[in-house]
Amino acid sequence: MVIIRLSRGGSKKRPFYHVTVADRREPRDGRCIDRLGFFNPIARGQEERLRIDVAAVEAWVAKGAQVSPRVQKLMKEFQAGAEATAA
Repeated sequence: MVIIRLSRGGSKKRPFYHVTVADRREPRDGRCIDRLGFFNPIARGQEERLRIDVAAVEAWVAKGAQVSPRVQKLMKEFQAGAEATAA
């Protein structure tokens, strides 16, 4: 089964996450099929905190991929932020 989840990067005490599509059996930071965006929980100032390719996520979900709870929460946050900047 394919899942859309976060993969940790960055250094010690400075996390950075990629939104990835991976086989559920692979390790969290192991091989991924596709990268769909990123999440920087400690972004400061004008740094971009979150970017997700929503169209690609929807395409993977249409193919049967499951979305992790944390990525679902981030998607809602990203879409709310995109609507706020558009208005």
